[in-house]
Amino acid sequence: MPTLADLVRSHTDLSEEDVAWLQLLQADWQIIADLSFADLVLWLPDRAGSGFWAAGQMRPTTGPTAYVDDVVGTFVPAGRRPLLDTAYAEGRLVREGDPEWRDDVPVRVETIPVRRAGRVIAVVARNTNLLGVRTPSRLELSYLQTAADLTQMIAQGWFPATGQRSDHADSPRVGDGFLRVDARGRVAYASPNALSVYRRLGLSGDLAGLSLADLTRELVPPRRRPDEETLSAVLGGRAHRDTEIGTDTVSLIVRSIPLRPQGTHIGALVLVRDVTDLRRRDRELVTKDATIREIHHRVKNNLQTVAALLRLQARRIDSEAAKLALEEAVRRVGSIAIVHETLSQAVEETVDFDEIADRLGSMVTEVSAVAGRVRMVRDGGFGTLPSESATALAMVLTELLQNAVEHGYEVDARAEPAVPEDLSALGEDEGPGGTIRMTVRRGEGRLRLTVDDDGRGLPEGFDLDGSTNLGLSIVRTLVESELGGRLELGPVPAGPGTRASVDVPLA
Repeated sequence: MPTLADLVRSHTDLSEEDVAWLQLLQADWQIIADLSFADLVLWLPDRAGSGFWAAGQMRPTTGPTAYVDDVVGTFVPAGRRPLLDTAYAEGRLVREGDPEWRDDVPVRVETIPVRRAGRVIAVVARNTNLLGVRTPSRLELSYLQTAADLTQMIAQGWFPATGQRSDHADSPRVGDGFLRVDARGRVAYASPNALSVYRRLGLSGDLAGLSLADLTRELVPPRRRPDEETLSAVLGGRAHRDTEIGTDTVSLIVRSIPLRPQGTHIGALVLVRDVTDLRRRDRELVTKDATIREIHHRVKNNLQTVAALLRLQARRIDSEAAKLALEEAVRRVGSIAIVHETLSQAVEETVDFDEIADRLGSMVTEVSAVAGRVRMVRDGGFGTLPSESATALAMVLTELLQNAVEHGYEVDARAEPAVPEDLSALGEDEGPGGTIRMTVRRGEGRLRLTVDDDGRGLPEGFDLDGSTNLGLSIVRTLVESELGGRLELGPVPAGPGTRASVDVPLA
């Protein structure tokens, strides 16, 4: 289905300012559709003047639809629907004509010119399914009168408003709570849902005839309401915006749309929504996020404590094999600690793995005793990964880098590995020596990582399936079982050294 921007670019001469105006209109036209009990279709004039293109469609939530199928992207030649031609050419609302029949359903069509900067740039067709028409209640009459005022404002170029838009993704809808206030900000009509919302705030009587701003001041403590200017402007119906108010137990969003169908302010449409449960869930999520971050922080601290204990134990052991084993354990614990440290600083349970990869590379080169320093280079980015994948991938990367350093280059037996006391304070060393290159490619739902070194390469007759190396066993288990991917090990295609390749799916 083409978008508004696609149709404008392909078939019209509308400017960017015109498109922005239409997008503002579409941002609010669910309200108009619900108040009208009708489907809305936005029609754009073809640049050749040969007809109109359907660029937007909105069905009502308050009544039956007049369109079973989507019409966006369809073209209507000039003359086929005279109501569109008349509204566009004469710049007026058109209601003449008999109902149309669509699939045995009578549909009343009205057309509304969309005016901007003194000229008509589009037409909105309002399509009402007449099978749902009956003697209207007071609520429905209030809806229809407000819809008529808004459509008159569209035709005159006074709607949509170009000022501040809603700051809330959970902005009120017509069915949440509807109020009509007069020019003095007094309630002329309140729907049953709106009355229920205010009774949750503590109202004991009716809303009709009361000043909405004054009533709200009485019911809502100062610390739970906006400043006086905003309160008066929104609840008095003079500002096109929304605000949040409430008590210690109830939270509401109030939205105001001023009405001036003939150019003079006559009142406003005010929508209210009880968001108490949403705010309670928000608070629970914030608390849960903070708790999770604190857990990650404590896990990181505990892992660093474990690493420190292992490091002390390694210094008291005379066996070189045992000392090397403990140093490898320190490195593995450190790689997991880095992931948890990153998660403790993240708002969500995802991490920027590029930072982790760079720190792991620095850690491996810093703690290894090699003849000459090894330089780590990363080509490409890992991007953001979920925490469960990040921990396993960090272990995999650590082992691959350590294998490249340990088995790819000559080890100086006289050198003492420089194991840092604080694993979170590792930096990048770019001293001379060998080069290990991490190449990362992410796309098509997969992550592909290769680790190439320019060292002495694999021993003759090496077989990955028959290898007893603990690090490779860890890598293979994590890649295949935890990450659901593949591991390959072989020579670098062009040049000396070894290549380790990991291919894993991305959730």
